[in-house]
Formats: sequence, structure tokens, C-alpha cells
Amino acid sequence: MKVLVIGSGGREHALVWKLRQSPSVAQLYCAPGNAGIAGLATIVQLKATDIDGLLKFALDEKIDLTVVGPEQPLTEGLTDRFEARGLKVFGPSMEAARLEGSKIFAKDFMSRHGIPTANFRTFTSAARYDAERYINEIPAPIVIKADGLAAGKGVTVCETKDRAFEVLHSLMERKDLGESCASVVVEECLAGEEASVFVLTDGREYCVLPPAQDHKRILDNDMGKNTGGMGAYAPAGIITAGLLATIERTIIRPTLSGMEREGHPFRGCLYVGLMITQTGPKVIEYNCRFGDPETQVVLPLLEGDLALVFQEVASRKLRTQVSVADRTAACVVMASGGYPGKYESGKPIMGLGAASKEKNVIVFHAGTKTARDTVVTSGGRVLGVTAIAGGSDLAGAISRAYRAVGEITFDGAYYRSDIGKKGLRSARQEEKTG
Repeated sequence: MKVLVIGSGGREHALVWKLRQSPSVAQLYCAPGNAGIAGLATIVQLKATDIDGLLKFALDEKIDLTVVGPEQPLTEGLTDRFEARGLKVFGPSMEAARLEGSKIFAKDFMSRHGIPTANFRTFTSAARYDAERYINEIPAPIVIKADGLAAGKGVTVCETKDRAFEVLHSLMERKDLGESCASVVVEECLAGEEASVFVLTDGREYCVLPPAQDHKRILDNDMGKNTGGMGAYAPAGIITAGLLATIERTIIRPTLSGMEREGHPFRGCLYVGLMITQTGPKVIEYNCRFGDPETQVVLPLLEGDLALVFQEVASRKLRTQVSVADRTAACVVMASGGYPGKYESGKPIMGLGAASKEKNVIVFHAGTKTARDTVVTSGGRVLGVTAIAGGSDLAGAISRAYRAVGEITFDGAYYRSDIGKKGLRSARQEEKTG
């Protein structure tokens, strides 16, 4: 089949890398792609948000399956437009994508269907003073979430009430993130450990992929600003088989059945961001697509023809259960100096060949492009260096990933040095209690 992948980051490189291994894929395209993807797929010079251009390309090239990486084209109705012209898309409808596109919709949805999440209230910009009164009533720390998509900048953990008032002012009065983010969710700050679960679903049937754990903060020991993710590992040992069964019963099934009952069945990849609290798993957020960088550690654990699974989801007939290999993966993100704030781009990247020669290492490109036959930086998160080890050897995967990272250099390169350490601590605790 002919497959088009939409997007340009590390997630899309991982998707292209995995789909390239599918025997059912004859031709593979990516729009707009990056320097790493260019070695695996035909690059299409169209932005991920150019729905008109992408639709024309898919019709002209008779694309059999389109796989959407980022959230924005989904929330803007790409799937609806493509399906109206008879094209198959792996990705939810615009209405179903509201689970990510509107934090208020997602929280109200969870409330309607009894899905465990943090206590919260929602406020429009016209109710700013009500929001301030609510902040005064609840203990800090307080989480404030902008309603609309905000490129990873819409969630703030406020350690003090003064900070909460500042964030509220920036969103509701100054509208720093735009009109769509002027309404907010104000919620309690959950205590526990985070984890991510991907669910491939046709709206009814589903399969759960290995759980992963992301590292959101820019600095070691989860300090500093939030980012789009500085690294990940999978499977995340904090999600035991028993806990996963609870997550399916209390979160995944109610979410899918709730969306179907409300007339907007979710088809594609449902990302469930979780906080594992003392009282059980609770939903932090939903995403309507694969997460990044978790995709870079989950996909290397899968076996079989993933393109066929995606096609079954798009055809609303999921029958194949994904096979998971007995191995572990860790990914270290190399970022531009200054990220997630201002950073410079166009820095030549050295050592990519040497890193790729490391055994069981894949270097996924995120913010890269080719300039005068040289791969240079073009984004905040530049590379996701992923390593694989057999069995539950997380320490081996981490060590291998950092060896490969040591081969790569570019001006201002930055990465965390503690990716996966939480997983190692969890494993040691299990051994002690076991």
C-alpha cells in the first residue's frame, strides 16, 4: 500500500522507521519530514497544517493510508476532510480530537463518565473573578491549564497562589496564548509518579501498547521548566499488570464507550497521560495522537506489520493484537541550548554516523534539516537517541543510549543526564519487596 505520514518531528521519524519495516508498505511518503526521515521516505514539501494541499496530494497519488503525527491537523478536521473523499486516515475526527484540543471538554467529559482525574473547576475569561475566588479557596500547589492547544505551553504548576494569579492574568487578560486559551481549568495538583499509555482503537476494539515514562522538565531531577519531553523509557515498571488492568477498567473502557455514546467514537491512537497516586491512577490529560518522545521507545518494542494494524483502525475493523517483544528501550533527547526558551538554529550536527553505528541504537531526528549537504539543527528538540536492550535490562539500554549521545556534538547541545533513573529505582524497590 501507499502510506503518507504527516509531521516533521521525532515521533514522525519513529513512525516512518517502523512503517518502513512493514511488508505491506510499497511506497512511503512524509510531509514535511526532516533530515532523518529523508533517508526512509519520499519527502513531500507540504506543511502538516496545509490540509488542502495534503488532500490534493493524497488524492493525486492514490494514497491508501494517511497516518497523522501532530495534533493540530487533527483538531482542525483533517480526518473528516480526507474521509469525506473516501481516503483512510489513522487519526480521530475533529470532534473526537477535542479530547486534546479542549482541556475544558476533556475534564467535563471525564466528570460525565466517572473517569478518575484531579478535582477541578473550569472558567471562561468572563469569569476571571470567580476563578480568583476558587484559587483562594484551594491549597497550593495549583495547576492551571489553558483550554486550547498551546504547543506544550498551556499547563502551569503554580507553587504559590500569587503565581496562580499571575498565570490567570496572563491567560485571561493579556491573552498571551491567544483567544482559544483564554478560558482555563483550575485543578488540584496530584502527587505521584507520571506514566503514559497508548491505546490503538477503532472506537470499540482496542489494544494497549507498552506503558512509557516521559521526562518533562528541562533539568535533571525534574527541575526547571516544562518541555515537550527530554527523554523516555519503556516499558515503565511502575505500571504493573494489575495496575494496567485497573487502568483499562476505570479509564480506557469508560473513555472509549463514553465517546461512542456521545456520538464521536475515537479512532486512532489515544494517549492517556496518568498520575499514579496513592489512591490509584488518575488522568492528567488525553492526547489524540502518539506522544513524543514516548513513541521513540514504544515502537521499537513492537513486532509485526504495524501498517496493517493502522489500516484496520482506519477501516473501523481492528482485529490484530500487536505483539510486544521482550526488550527495553530508552531515549535521550538532545536539545538546543536555551530550549524551551529562545534558541539558535542552523548549527551543524557532527557524529551522527558514529552514533548510528552503535549496536541497537536508532537516532531519531526531531528538529533537523539539510543545508548544503550538512545536517543542521532546526528546532528546540533536535534528536532522540534511542537504545534497545534485551529483556528488562533498562540499565543496559540507558548506558547504550548515553554512549551514542557522547558521539554527537553540535554547538549548544544540551541533554539530561538522568533519563530512566526513576525506572531503575522502581526496579530496585521491586527486588527488595519481592
